[in-house]
Amino acid sequence: MKKILAVAPMMDWTDRHCRAFHRMLSKNALLYTEMVHAGAILFGDQAKHLDFDLIEKPLVLQLGGSEPLDLAQAAKIGQRWGYSQIDINCGCPSERVQRGSFGACLMADPKLVSSCVLAILEAVDLPVSVKHRLGLDAMNPAQSQNDYQYVLDFMLGICDAGATQLSVHARNAVLKGLSPKENRTIPPLRYEIAKQLRVDVKKYYPHVQVLLNGGLSGNSEIFAHWNDFDGFMIGRAAYHTPAILLAWDRMMETNGQDYGYFLNEQTWRRVQEQFVEYTQNWLLACQESGRPERFQLAGITRHILGFAHGLGGSRLWRQQLSDHRLLHRVKTVEQVRQFFEMAAAHLRIFSDQSDSYIPYQQMD
Repeated sequence: MKKILAVAPMMDWTDRHCRAFHRMLSKNALLYTEMVHAGAILFGDQAKHLDFDLIEKPLVLQLGGSEPLDLAQAAKIGQRWGYSQIDINCGCPSERVQRGSFGACLMADPKLVSSCVLAILEAVDLPVSVKHRLGLDAMNPAQSQNDYQYVLDFMLGICDAGATQLSVHARNAVLKGLSPKENRTIPPLRYEIAKQLRVDVKKYYPHVQVLLNGGLSGNSEIFAHWNDFDGFMIGRAAYHTPAILLAWDRMMETNGQDYGYFLNEQTWRRVQEQFVEYTQNWLLACQESGRPERFQLAGITRHILGFAHGLGGSRLWRQQLSDHRLLHRVKTVEQVRQFFEMAAAHLRIFSDQSDSYIPYQQMD
């Protein structure tokens, strides 16, 4: 079974522009929407929450909520919009999510989660997955057999309901006393427990794919755990240093061994040209829809600030992509190209032809 490499769903980050950029770096990465509450789809602006560019596929719609029928109806709408998979969020520990009794709170009610999976599968012809934590609050699956069995039973119940993919954030969710940021760093990572859970799940459901999430900072760490999981999900590292995605397609083809990447001038030009064309098309789409105000270049460039990480001149490049005075001046497709060419003018990128680092503006 082919491994899965996924960019984690992240609120306020993995929007359509972010996902389109990530797709330019990897053809086969599994991309996720931000978590969308089922109610926002049922009673809100569906286009705002669900619209995406076809280049983003395969694309997973991650849903938040705890009402099986609402989730099923939202999933049905998502299927009509063309999503490839439905994911249920059982891992977010934020207070806002807790007030709605979903996210990580759902781990306290395994039967409800199974009911949600069943309801969605009855409504759509798409695979259903669940993203969850290793446990709740003071649970310690590493030391308590009861705590370990609780998490295992939670996962087995989801599989029994029909889910075919589980993404395990290998930390507990602490619902009281820690912020979402602290929940990503303070609870200890327990990769060995996640590994054993996968082994035990596979005994009963060999077809279910179990992904490791949490704390992975790059491709070498993915490779270090390659044989222990069916896939890997990376969030902030993929966002802040997106060039790591350049190796993901090769990693899937070489059983993880070819995990290095090199951002040379040929790759830079390819990605920049795609990004310029994407931005130009978005500008035209906003203008043709009669809503030119939807085109906010800053909302696009913010997702690529980490792409030049490590290159000479990257600081100036980031400054220009974040300069709102410059960004607000871009009103035409010609100005879009000029803006990106200007921003990259002082980057120093390795050229295969000259076997040296040369300024971007001197490249042929």
